[in-house]
Amino acid sequence: MNLILMGPQGSGKGTQGELLAEKFKLPTVSAGALYRDNIRRKTKLGKLAEKFTTKGVLGPNYLTNNMMKAELSKSKYNHGVILDGFPRSLNQARFLSGLRKIDLAILIDINQKETVKRLGGRRICSTCGQTLNLSFVKAASICKKCGGKLIRRVDDYPKAIKQRLAVYRKETKPVVDYYRKQGKLIKINGQKPVKIVFARILNEFKKRGIK
Repeated sequence: MNLILMGPQGSGKGTQGELLAEKFKLPTVSAGALYRDNIRRKTKLGKLAEKFTTKGVLGPNYLTNNMMKAELSKSKYNHGVILDGFPRSLNQARFLSGLRKIDLAILIDINQKETVKRLGGRRICSTCGQTLNLSFVKAASICKKCGGKLIRRVDDYPKAIKQRLAVYRKETKPVVDYYRKQGKLIKINGQKPVKIVFARILNEFKKRGIK
């Protein structure tokens, strides 16, 4: 089974991806994590990706597509995969169709106010990259996982969040329409608690004969 998880920043798609991966025993691929891994390992694609990430802009379609193609060629994805943050554009969606038969695209949606609230409380460990939210861990400054200092990313301030959200909406609408026309889109209200969101996703799966 090949699944796509879509949603604005802070929608919780990463969390839902982990829950789905555990239930259906599927590996996940995060486009963002893939970028970071290639940059860390200084691969040919990673060196190119770094030129864009240091400027705070998204990598072009050809870069993301080639990175994803290389990753999905690995044998561990032979029986399916959950894609988080890919495809982000119609170009990427069409490219993906040549690599995989997508079963379902899950859109976890939240409004702008909720996005700003959630990302405004997000903190990231400067050492290990662990992410937490002050909505759940009050006044935390040290990472419980490794003891590193928690920081607030530059793009997690309200103005930057709204700019990123506008770009996301513009880019993703054609992708949403692409999978809706194919009858593969599931839209879920992501503003509910994690357990309720997950239960609603599974309920949509059952309607389609997936258990």
